[in-house]
Amino acid sequence: MAITNSPEDRSALGARLQAVEQRLAAACAAAGRDRSEVRLLPVSKTHPIELVREAAAHGHRLFGENKVQELQRKCAERDEDDDFGFSMIGHLQTNKAKVVAELADEFQALDSLRIAEALDRRLQPLGRRLPVLIQVNTSGEPQKHGVAPDEVMGLARQLAACDALDVRGLMTVAIKADQQQVGACFDRLVQLQRELRDALALGSSWSELSMGMSGDLELAIAHGSTCVRVGTAIFGARDYGTAD
Repeated sequence: MAITNSPEDRSALGARLQAVEQRLAAACAAAGRDRSEVRLLPVSKTHPIELVREAAAHGHRLFGENKVQELQRKCAERDEDDDFGFSMIGHLQTNKAKVVAELADEFQALDSLRIAEALDRRLQPLGRRLPVLIQVNTSGEPQKHGVAPDEVMGLARQLAACDALDVRGLMTVAIKADQQQVGACFDRLVQLQRELRDALALGSSWSELSMGMSGDLELAIAHGSTCVRVGTAIFGARDYGTAD
């Protein structure tokens, strides 16, 4: 059952956030990294705006959503004083690019030139630039979205024509398996980042590596993640019966 907005659940949310922060700090220390090198993206999908607002009160300003309908609803539910936004982390269809262009503060699931061009067309008249990450299918699982590793270079070159897209790096969802296989997914993303930087003379840009979630964030940080997407460990189990 998803947590709700009772005082007990708000207290539980604060405790969960503190526990995740402790895990992040410990993982960074173990990897010899500074805590500031890794950002936490709380994933609020299926949870009510009241809990997003509560998490924002703890200092968080960007939350992950994976469905356009829910992104729209939560943006509409924000109050005038709310100072937080949303990162779209789920697969996007071209006919919904307008919503993401208008409402999202980040898009982490760019997986085709068609989507890139659709977003660019919608962003240009708005005068907006949208931070985006290319989603890579590092596990090779056919049911997963994402660009195949050997197609990332080609897409990256084509994105140079999309002026309204601020490409900041790569994202992946690792396989659900043992640590060796999960780590191999993370290593593939790190290697792709190196290859892209070398081939496209990107220097230190494209610095984002979004990898790791509630169950594997420590391993992701050890492999170089700069962004971990954490939902269940913060907001509790999701109630998909009430989701869009």
